[in-house]
Amino acid sequence: MHVVRLIAALFLTVLFTLMPMTAAQAASFPPNENLVVEGIPAIPLSLVDTVKRYTEFRSALFASWHPIEREMLISTRFCNNAQIHAVRFPLAARRQLTFFTDPPSGASYQPTTGDYFVFSKDVGGNEFNQNYRYDLATGDITLLTDGKSKNSRGVWSNKGDRMAYTSTRRTGSDTDIYLIDPTNPQSDRLLAQVEGGGWAPLDWSPDDRQLLVLQYVSANESYLWLMDAQIGTKTLLTPKAGKEPVAYASAAFAKDGQGIYLVSDRDSEFQRLAYFDLASKRYTYLTTQIKWDIEDFDLSKDGKLLAFVANEDGASVLHILDTKTRKERPLPKLPNGLIFGLSWHPNNQDLGFSMTSARSTTDVYSLNIRSNKIDRWTESETGGLNTTNFSDAELVRWKSFDGKTISGFLYRPPQKFTGKRPVIIDIHGGPEAQFRPVFLGRQNYYLNELGMALLFPNVRGSTGYGKTFLKLDNGFLREDSVKDIGALLDWIATQPDLDASRIMVTGGSYGGYMSLAVATNYSDRIRAAVDIVGISNFVTFLERTEGYRRDLRRVEYGDERDPKMREFLLKISPVNNAEKIKKPLFVIHGQNDPRVPLNEAEQIVATVRKNNIPVWYLMAKDEGHGFAKKANADFQFYATVMFVKEFLVTSSRH
Repeated sequence: MHVVRLIAALFLTVLFTLMPMTAAQAASFPPNENLVVEGIPAIPLSLVDTVKRYTEFRSALFASWHPIEREMLISTRFCNNAQIHAVRFPLAARRQLTFFTDPPSGASYQPTTGDYFVFSKDVGGNEFNQNYRYDLATGDITLLTDGKSKNSRGVWSNKGDRMAYTSTRRTGSDTDIYLIDPTNPQSDRLLAQVEGGGWAPLDWSPDDRQLLVLQYVSANESYLWLMDAQIGTKTLLTPKAGKEPVAYASAAFAKDGQGIYLVSDRDSEFQRLAYFDLASKRYTYLTTQIKWDIEDFDLSKDGKLLAFVANEDGASVLHILDTKTRKERPLPKLPNGLIFGLSWHPNNQDLGFSMTSARSTTDVYSLNIRSNKIDRWTESETGGLNTTNFSDAELVRWKSFDGKTISGFLYRPPQKFTGKRPVIIDIHGGPEAQFRPVFLGRQNYYLNELGMALLFPNVRGSTGYGKTFLKLDNGFLREDSVKDIGALLDWIATQPDLDASRIMVTGGSYGGYMSLAVATNYSDRIRAAVDIVGISNFVTFLERTEGYRRDLRRVEYGDERDPKMREFLLKISPVNNAEKIKKPLFVIHGQNDPRVPLNEAEQIVATVRKNNIPVWYLMAKDEGHGFAKKANADFQFYATVMFVKEFLVTSSRH
């Protein structure tokens, strides 16, 4: 350690000799070469030293079981990006396999021998994922896709000789179905042309002759198709029935191939697990007693056990169903939090998954169904902080303008902070998403060190509360979700421990739009706003978002090509109401964002600067829809902490 410090000191001495600095420069934390910084004051090294521990949280995600050994692939970060690692047994050393500038997104073992795995990766956050084969014997990596289009990683055939995946290479917007033998990239072929950007293969029939394919239209409407795996002809399994559209979230073939298990809101307010008989086309509902969405499931390889997760008011509840008796197995109690990525090992005993809670980083676990024993496979680092004392998530509710009940999760600061506490309202993206009681990572700094309360609302349009609630913000109803935040501001004013005079609003993507909309509609009731990769003009957003997702977004927001809708969208767009923003604004964006193009940030920054208020701007040249690289995310966090301290912590108004 002394040697390392000596080398570092010598390096800094040489650097200072070659590049004379002012005292202020020497005492500040510089942005890296990929960051464009405007209006942000120099970040003191003293702030970095104070905050840094909160940037060192790690997490781990389950990726894939080895088909033979009781081993797995996970994703975790040791340096600047998350990479693929192998773990041989619970809490074994994580062996890093990939070393890329950009983080790979998921990986899956070849399902019969496990000699190689397939993973996806984009460049600079552009989301044009390419698929690669990683050979375990040699470490060789082979590109499997065209290197240009957007590709899904796909699903394996039961024999493990093919993968079915989607690609936009034909038109740039349609997600056609392709087949490939990953051992032979030249085998890649187009199986079926489709129209639209919402198609995805879900599963292969037991004999590998058919594919089960999802056609996603919107959060409220989707369809399941059977597709011939040789010639690509397809048959609609779930035609429209009545006036109400139906959403199918996921599906998989039963072991005998005579039916499929699926999750759907057919004839229900919530997503239910069902068995669909292919011959009779009859549904048998398996979770009618659960009045919440079923959001994830996996069928054991022998078809005897069905593991699924229910989203009960934001918390995950794990269930395991015997497919023969259709009775549930008793399970050990798990922490109140989020469970996802369910995957059975081929041994039909071990169920792998990722789990997080307010006091625990995301880590990888498995449950042995025979012993009911839970094994922890990873124990991610927490920067030396004891997370067991971190704030827990409290479910809160309030009445909105029209009497509807809206809910969210409130994280209160430790009791050592007395008096009314400042509040950061953080609004999720989507809008077809939901904030869940998860580990907040670096945001715990606001709670533990600055004594702030963090409030995460699930406004109308969020998932998890039924399909009626999901549609309450569509089209011309868009601003009703903004009014939900207005009602939240009223609720905060009634809370004895929350300071309604010190509120900041922030959010990412659609949450970025919401933060801008709150800043225009309730500027007199907030201190500041932070817009992260947010929409500032719905019309320019819809015209410039990538082609494969444009029609999918029009279903949610409205079609800007319709004159009345265009007029409405322009009327409510924050950039056209920017003169109402009278409080400091911080705008953060990635140059390569394919979802919300950079122009959305540039135009709101240019417009709000005319208001003669502080506008901070941070742009990363090597990022997309959010900052994935630790170095960039760290600078973003340091700058945001400084923004919060200057405009929210202080008692004077700006």
